[in-house]
Amino acid sequence: MSVLQVKTENGVRVLTLNRPERLNAFNDELSSALEQAVEEANHDDEVRVVVLTGAGKGFSSGLDLTEVAKRGPAGLKDRSMLVDDLGWVGRLALGIANNDKPFIAAINGTAAGAGFALTLACDFRFMSDRTKVTTGYIRRGLNPDAGMTYFLPKLVGHTRATELILTGRDIYPEEAERIGLVTDVYPEEEFMERVMAFATQIAEGPPIAMTFSKRLLVASHEQDLAAILKKELASIKVCFQTEDVMEGVAAFAQKRKPVFKGK
Repeated sequence: MSVLQVKTENGVRVLTLNRPERLNAFNDELSSALEQAVEEANHDDEVRVVVLTGAGKGFSSGLDLTEVAKRGPAGLKDRSMLVDDLGWVGRLALGIANNDKPFIAAINGTAAGAGFALTLACDFRFMSDRTKVTTGYIRRGLNPDAGMTYFLPKLVGHTRATELILTGRDIYPEEAERIGLVTDVYPEEEFMERVMAFATQIAEGPPIAMTFSKRLLVASHEQDLAAILKKELASIKVCFQTEDVMEGVAAFAQKRKPVFKGK
């Protein structure tokens, strides 16, 4: 059985973490498979939107501490080195955040630690009304990784992010929506149906313009207004040369829905 299920329909690629017996906790196999799938989606022209979700009752409980604990104290120390200066969680966070394709986190069940952190790197987060999320790290004597200290303050503000990280308390759907942590909360019984409807709607958009928009949004975190204005102008000049723009204008004039092809 594959630890990561991959399915594509109508331009939407669904990546399903598939270790339900461990609440989709990350081991070496799953982290490697997801890293590869994220990279493949970025370069696949058939993919316009990516949905990340979990099999069974959980989204992801984060790092599989059971496997790490089996290695003993030496294993814990080895694991903390995580191969390079980014580690698998860092590479995944960068791969998702800097991906040219919009990423949607469908939080169908509990998300904790690195599992929750990776949802923060996504462009949209939807949450089932019968689940919860937690930063989680502090409960295990750890500081956050996977970009949590970068993404979370930008979503909910510095003070709230500090409180959520240092307490590690559970965050339930009503609060998550109120503080701007998630895009929307959907009833559990229609959760994936609603998420896929949103994903399909986004997938119908103009791919080139969406790619430029994502790149500009990412750049806006690090660059000043003048630099972003220049990048916007350079990007929109390219857009004006595309068939998608001509299709958008024609559809407007003909009062019909545009069909964008990414050309």
